Amino acid sequence: MTRYSTYVEDGTIYVEADDGPLVVGNIGSAVDAVGGPSWTIRYSEELKRRHPEIDTSDEGLTVDVVDMVNAMTHSGRFVETLAAHPTDPPEGEEISPRLGLFVGKLLENLESGVD
Repeated sequence: MTRYSTYVEDGTIYVEADDGPLVVGNIGSAVDAVGGPSWTIRYSEELKRRHPEIDTSDEGLTVDVVDMVNAMTHSGRFVETLAAHPTDPPEGEEISPRLGLFVGKLLENLESGVD
């Protein structure tokens, strides 16, 4: 299965796609949306209790959000879904639907720790 990489260039997030790089949005906006340039990995006591098999050895590790963005890869289905979302924010909003979807995936990755 093909995985598509992510990279940041000149302040813009791009995801590789079959027909060339897909513009996602501004990295500064993505960093702001997740709460800042660094993320400390934490696992709730409830999660640890419900899933005792989970590896929590990375708990307490602080990671650079931009580094995490650059390390992300995506399925073809996610890239297609991302491409279908508008790049302009709706009136009164700060981020576009495309960047919002990407930030949701970034948060999912940040919350699941480092592999």
